[in-house]
Amino acid sequence: MTMLATFLAARVFVTSERAGTVTMLDGTTTKIVHVGTRPRGIVLSPDGKRLFVAVSHFRGQPSKTPDGVVALDPATLQIVRHYKAGTDPEGIAITPDGKRFCVANEDAGTASIVDAASGKNIALVTGTEPEGVAASYDGKSIYVTAETSNTVTVIDTKRSAVAANIFVDARPRAAVFARDGLRAYVSSEVGGSINVIDVKNHRTIAHIKLRPVDHPVGVVLSSDGKRLYAATGRGNAVAVVDTTANRVLQYIAVGSRPWGIALTRDGRTLYTANGLSNDVSVIDTAAGRVTSTIKVPDGPWGIAIAP
Repeated sequence: MTMLATFLAARVFVTSERAGTVTMLDGTTTKIVHVGTRPRGIVLSPDGKRLFVAVSHFRGQPSKTPDGVVALDPATLQIVRHYKAGTDPEGIAITPDGKRFCVANEDAGTASIVDAASGKNIALVTGTEPEGVAASYDGKSIYVTAETSNTVTVIDTKRSAVAANIFVDARPRAAVFARDGLRAYVSSEVGGSINVIDVKNHRTIAHIKLRPVDHPVGVVLSSDGKRLYAATGRGNAVAVVDTTANRVLQYIAVGSRPWGIALTRDGRTLYTANGLSNDVSVIDTAAGRVTSTIKVPDGPWGIAIAP
């Protein structure tokens, strides 16, 4: 079913890479703005005052928008600033204090650490074809996944330097840190698995295998760290993982090719961006089922939410 006026637990922001848009949904209003070519990674600042979106180019096609990051006012979706980055930026994450963000530049093979106030940035060399980015809750580390080298580059934010590289299963895409800082989880699209990382010792300690049909991308953790939700891409479902036992508890069918995924702060509602069915699935996590489906412009990719 398509939801237009039903109550949503949060404001939801969705990038659509083929349409070049960001959509804001709040249950009563749908607002769509064009932000440039191929918007993908999206993150909301901790204070909720800025929405950062990575915009890039389609290979072999001219782009009217310079590769980089656009900052939007989440209330109006007006673009208020454009930041430079490397070529083909994709994933993006922001530090807990909101002062800096990091974006993975796939073609450049770098990660740009950008000062949100001044726009100054430092480019650090990562693995080959970096894609996903995640920041730890203590602000000390940033993970950047690299799909071709099958590595996670660990960035020490205090030194703005690479601290380590961790090998994981084939084609790592997204990462998420546990709030206690002890573990992190990285999806491997081709490996069809979730890698469990020992954060302190920079090493992979477990691999959670999914179904043969699954090619996981987006991952998100519940606030207590007991449940991991993974968007399975071609598996057209969300995998619900018990992080204590490191095993899949359930698969929840959603739209076609879910990539981006986001969870409300209370953990009750989950959203997936379904890139081929051009919609967003709204999931009741307690019931373990989709309650609504919302149509969005062509090629939904990433999701950010605000209370």
